[in-house]
Amino acid sequence: MSQGPLMPKATAVWLIENTSLAFDQIADFCKLHPLEVKGIADGEVASGIKGLDPVSTGQLTREEIEKAQKNPSHRMKVAVSKVKLPEVKRTKGPRYTPLSRRQDRPNAILWLLRNHPELKDAQIMRLVGTTKSTIQQIRERTHWNSASLQPMDPVTLGLCTQIDLDFEVQRAAKDRPAVEAADGGATLMPPELSVLPEPEDHHDDRHGRPGRDEKIDADSVFARLKPLRRGEDEDDDDL
Repeated sequence: MSQGPLMPKATAVWLIENTSLAFDQIADFCKLHPLEVKGIADGEVASGIKGLDPVSTGQLTREEIEKAQKNPSHRMKVAVSKVKLPEVKRTKGPRYTPLSRRQDRPNAILWLLRNHPELKDAQIMRLVGTTKSTIQQIRERTHWNSASLQPMDPVTLGLCTQIDLDFEVQRAAKDRPAVEAADGGATLMPPELSVLPEPEDHHDDRHGRPGRDEKIDADSVFARLKPLRRGEDEDDDDL
């Protein structure tokens, strides 16, 4: 992947105003999204940014621009600089915020607290370059400007990139403990059991025996046995 210009949005502004290049060509050269380039052309993005001539800075040649204007499928490449700049190493700690953007940090913090409550304070500090006390004040509405704060996307404000925001959100989602399923109480009877016919309650079966629910009366039982006992006694007397 080729390297983009030093000031991509300012370069995109100049290319939109001074060339007939397609949005896709400018987005590919400046390493921006085509919709972002379209927003710059419509005045919705990068308003107030002064265009930077990439030809005068040695990042693009006039021949490369003319070739791209004639062929919409041509992709421009950054001119190779004869001066080798040392690679800037990213240091740990809070992100540096330009002076012109520091007044927007409370609005960005409010947006993060409302839309991504799973983020930790340390993650918000890395994204917008703020302090823990400021985050606590905005969360508890004790900030001196709480009445005037409006939630604003930190990516739109230029305080962080969408990649950094997605990375912190994914990390917070991994650290979140798994939610166990709550006990739903009693469950429904399985359908194979619910469709079975209810057992019939017979008081007397084929042999004349009482059913399970019928109470056995001792007097009636012995009353039935008396004739049988009397017949046995008569047989003994005949012998």
